[in-house]
Amino acid sequence: MSVRLCALTTCLHVIGHILALVLGYYLYNLGMVTVGTVFMIFWYTDMLFRPLRQLTRQMEDFQKAAASITRIEELTETTTQIVSAQNRLLNDGPLSVQFSNVTFGYDPADPVLHDVSFERSGRILGLLGRTGSGKSTMSRLLFRLYDVTEGEIRLGDEDLRDLSISEVRHRVGMVTQSVQLFRGTVRNNLTFFDSSVPDDHILGVIDRMGLTDWFETLPNGLDTELESEGGGISAGEAQLLTFTRVFLKDPGLVILDEASSRLDPATESQIEKVVEHLLEKRSGIIIAHRLSTVQRADDITESR
Repeated sequence: MSVRLCALTTCLHVIGHILALVLGYYLYNLGMVTVGTVFMIFWYTDMLFRPLRQLTRQMEDFQKAAASITRIEELTETTTQIVSAQNRLLNDGPLSVQFSNVTFGYDPADPVLHDVSFERSGRILGLLGRTGSGKSTMSRLLFRLYDVTEGEIRLGDEDLRDLSISEVRHRVGMVTQSVQLFRGTVRNNLTFFDSSVPDDHILGVIDRMGLTDWFETLPNGLDTELESEGGGISAGEAQLLTFTRVFLKDPGLVILDEASSRLDPATESQIEKVVEHLLEKRSGIIIAHRLSTVQRADDITESR
């Protein structure tokens, strides 16, 4: 309907201007009007069609809004296929990770991971591989965004499927190259709007990560307002916020998925110091496609 209305409006607009020009030309030849009057006829004709154009745009916006509402309703009605278990808690400290014959595919008929097995505990694993080799898929499985098709993933000696989703996401911290920030204060972005986290704890974490100098550049400290998607701050500052956010959770396993791939060398050097603090006394998985990014890893393996 929107396309038809737009086409009709365009046709009427063109026909109206043609009639105005023909009428103006005819009256001008008869000596009944001047050139200025012909222009006024053409201008008034254009003004008559402006409300119609506005109405057409509003109809298009209304149809887009209606379609968006329909998609949102479909999304809210979608139920998760991930079953959250209860009453299983992970131990404090570094978490061991074990993949046992794991096979997984977003489309079950086209697996991304084939019979993957490895085990690491209290060490930093560097995971290299080309784009599309399944590196990020492993991190999503560990964060329990999906469940494995075959095999088993154990986290801290517990089957991932026997743990509650909230426990997994509290004890596993993940930083990706895509920074997700919200419109709100620095405090709210670090705590995910959890008012129970005291300011002293937040400032202590910032100090332990060596970010005090950067924090002092913020105009209003923790009350500094941020725009959505990190507007108003640099990419490096936004990434520093995500590292601090993860550190506040005190996870036992930290996953860095190409966390510094979009940063300039100077900012990446600063991030490297923060990563060193973040990975201290924790298990870690560093996902990258460059060997230089995983130099701090204790073990390096390749995803094919």
